[in-house]
Amino acid sequence: QVVMIHRAILGSIERFLSILIEHYAGDFPLWLSPVQVRILPIGAAHEEYAELVRKRCIKLGIRAEVAASGETLGKRIRAAELGKIPYIAVVGDKELEGNLIGLRARHQEKTETISLDETVQRLETEIAERK
Repeated sequence: QVVMIHRAILGSIERFLSILIEHYAGDFPLWLSPVQVRILPIGAAHEEYAELVRKRCIKLGIRAEVAASGETLGKRIRAAELGKIPYIAVVGDKELEGNLIGLRARHQEKTETISLDETVQRLETEIAERK
């Protein structure tokens, strides 16, 4: 007589993912978030630089997307907050001229202006450490 022993710790992958989403309430840590950085150009003139930043992030394995300037900056920031995006990167004239990024972490009010290299390095480190 054939006997099969079956043990399902997680049940199914769908069940596991639903438990994970419920546990984090969709507010995933940076390393797990589907979109890790949303780049917001202030105006149409900054979209090319925003795309350059996105490509640099993608090249290093950071999941990033650009939110085009069809709506006001405030609405795009609010949408990123509601979407629970871990980092919002704002690019404007000052950032374009100095190769900088206005970086704002989720759950923080303050935006800090740092270099693109430092931004990417910070994100890579946080992803690697799985904070």
